[in-house]
Amino acid sequence: MPDTTSRTVLITGCSSGIGLCVARGLRSRGYHVIATARKAKDVRRLADEGFNALLLDLDHSASIRQAVSDAIAVAPQGLYALFNNGAWGLPGAVEDLSRDALRAQFETNLFGTMELTNLVIRHMRKQGKGRIIHNSSVLGLVAFPYRGAYTASKFALEGITDTQRMELRDTGIHISLIEPGPIESRFRKNAYLMYERWIDKQNSVHRARYEVMEQRLLKDGAAAPFTLPPEAVLGKVVHALESQRPKIRYYVTFPTHLFGTLKRLLPNPVLDLLLISASGDGRR
Repeated sequence: MPDTTSRTVLITGCSSGIGLCVARGLRSRGYHVIATARKAKDVRRLADEGFNALLLDLDHSASIRQAVSDAIAVAPQGLYALFNNGAWGLPGAVEDLSRDALRAQFETNLFGTMELTNLVIRHMRKQGKGRIIHNSSVLGLVAFPYRGAYTASKFALEGITDTQRMELRDTGIHISLIEPGPIESRFRKNAYLMYERWIDKQNSVHRARYEVMEQRLLKDGAAAPFTLPPEAVLGKVVHALESQRPKIRYYVTFPTHLFGTLKRLLPNPVLDLLLISASGDGRR
């Protein structure tokens, strides 16, 4: 294992799930971890756990700029890496997504993420090296019905990352995408809150399906098939940080490997039927 004591990693979305797991895991390997969260109470909890914790709300430029400035100020040898984990998902049929709903989804998952990334890259260019790791999704590879907003944001993240990777060739800055399928987290609970905020179920032709979907989102302890703990993502983050040749994409969980392969092999109509079935047409 390389000497990690001088390597500072900035991580978004550390209040729970993947972000918190990766923050703890990297700290145990000797990294200097700067853990961020959107809510002040979560920042305090992270600080109580011994992290260098910062407030960072991806929906607000001022918060992003302040967090980057503060992170650089406490990084003894500069920022070695950024792990973009902060994101959320909005379930709902595409025809029920208002312009404001789509904007809200993209503000966090794409616009804020890329604003943060570009600010960090300016710093990394000066030091001549760095690692950018985006936590994408299997839904950045394939689409599931009733996940249109989230899928669109992750497809966009994948595309802009592929572009930026080519633009950063020969800079010493490596960019990787991690593409998990189902991972143990609060994702469904948070998705339900956003669904309640943005989807008008009562006036939707999809009302009956939404009622079934609500049961899935609110179900406690019932993980989707092939769900893995967040440590499965931690292992990929470690490789992306420590390998001399980090991968462009890291697949995590069986569904990501399966659908990534089938997308290359199957005709689109056949793939559509398979994805509808695998998702329960919104029920799973």
